[in-house]
Amino acid sequence: MSVSRRSFMKVVGAGGVGAFAMPLLSARGAEAAIAMRGRVPLEAPLGSPSGIRLDSNENPNGPGKAVLDAVHSAFDVANRYPGGPTAALVAQIAKARGVAPENVIMGCGSTEILHLAVRAFTSPAKALVVASPTFEDPAHVAEAIGSPVRSVPVTGALKLDLDAMAEAARGAGLVYLCNPNNPTATVHGAQAVNDFIRTLGRTSPATTILVDEAYHEFVEDPSYATAIPVAMENPRVFVARTFSKIYGLAGMRIGYAIGRAETIKAMAPMKIVNSTNMLAVAGAMAALGDTAHIERERKLNHDSKVFTQQFFEKAGYKVIPSDANFMMVDIRQDSTKFQEACKARGVLVGRPFPPLTTHARISVGTMDEMQRATEIFKRVLVTA
Repeated sequence: MSVSRRSFMKVVGAGGVGAFAMPLLSARGAEAAIAMRGRVPLEAPLGSPSGIRLDSNENPNGPGKAVLDAVHSAFDVANRYPGGPTAALVAQIAKARGVAPENVIMGCGSTEILHLAVRAFTSPAKALVVASPTFEDPAHVAEAIGSPVRSVPVTGALKLDLDAMAEAARGAGLVYLCNPNNPTATVHGAQAVNDFIRTLGRTSPATTILVDEAYHEFVEDPSYATAIPVAMENPRVFVARTFSKIYGLAGMRIGYAIGRAETIKAMAPMKIVNSTNMLAVAGAMAALGDTAHIERERKLNHDSKVFTQQFFEKAGYKVIPSDANFMMVDIRQDSTKFQEACKARGVLVGRPFPPLTTHARISVGTMDEMQRATEIFKRVLVTA
């Protein structure tokens, strides 16, 4: 049976935005893909009618009304390729970040940006340097194309060991610097990052540094600053950003990188043509302008995170200081067993991140979700 735009919009219109658009727009790339391949609803119960997803660092509130309205309107042009609108979004991003359009490259989420970077700057003779643990995608791509991976353990405080990473980066092709780092939620201030970049400029001047700022908007540490100004001065540095986190567009898959024109051009040949789409572009353009929504989401995340941190600390568990929309908790037990026990009770928490086998990564949900989830955590921890 064919589905007309009119009948489709009855589903995603006023009555359907909550039932369809919000879950889909808020869904996380990998998790969303798995759910869709399995043909199950994205918000299917996770062992109970009140399943809570705290596993993928998503914005639990989804995008704002301005974004939903823009996506709704974009269905009129869903039959067109996104070239022109994407160029308009690039111009808007450039203006918002104080750079030129030639300094911006779009991606299918920041995931595509990470893939482009590994393919452009590593090879069997030029290694990728990563922290351990950190977001795994760059290492997975490097392994797939035969580039060696040098993993540097995080410090005892679960922060990136920048001195050790600088040493490991001698002769490397690319350093992946996730700041704040996923999964540890720790952040480095601007001075530390700038010193790291200057050190590599002396010891390994041909090495490129990718600073992943996926969680930039959540940072509260006053010493922190974006690396975009450095990237605009140094062709060996560029910054990745995403609309998946605070903007609530993880399911729309749209991200970007900012760097010198020559750095962007080095990645462009590997890029998928039209990897963005009309709906994502429309949503991203509306999201950039909705500063009030972003401030609201920052405050909501802060309040829910503090509540959750206080729960664990009062229960006697150490919470690593977090500058993101998730936290790492030392639960003093096998994190896989904790994950499985929580899932059985309707709460999903983050996957294991070796070598931190007794730590659980917990995303920040709504206050209601965190209140309900902590009751589950209490029961699981008591029975462990």
